Amino acid sequence: MPAQNHHTVWKSYPIYHGRYDPCPPIGKKWYATPPHLYLGVQPANLDQFPYREALRKGTLWRAFDDLYQNPYYKGKR
Repeated sequence: MPAQNHHTVWKSYPIYHGRYDPCPPIGKKWYATPPHLYLGVQPANLDQFPYREALRKGTLWRAFDDLYQNPYYKGKR
């Protein structure tokens, strides 16, 4: 059976909370991993943004575009 690529952009890890810690436990901490970690070697002929849009996004290639969303943000705008 072939290996399947099960990756997620968001990862988490539990925070250690000792028995005598004065603060309440936090739970999990979350962090984002960039998309280039899962691409390996950059393939030829990747789809590109137009130049003006690439300057706004910070990357020329669509495969490397990553919108950061804060996992701790509660939507209070």
